[in-house]
Amino acid sequence: ASEDERSETSSSVAQAMKLSSEFIAGIVVGAVIGWALDRYAGTSPWGLIVFLLLGFGAGTLNVLRSAGYVADQGNIKSSVEKSDKE
Repeated sequence: ASEDERSETSSSVAQAMKLSSEFIAGIVVGAVIGWALDRYAGTSPWGLIVFLLLGFGAGTLNVLRSAGYVADQGNIKSSVEKSDKE
């Protein structure tokens, strides 16, 4: 494999790791906030359930935003490559 292919592969792997960690972080933060709320307010398990769902939504939104940004960057890159070939 050429150096460009290796660089592109490692960049793709890095992007995948970033997206997955953003998703997991949203869920974990939501769960921790919900657990803490339940512990101090005595509302178990409702705080955990609500904030876990909010964390899931926030993680999904972050991934969609990042993936949209990546897709936009890919479109820019491919349009530059096309103009270079012409």
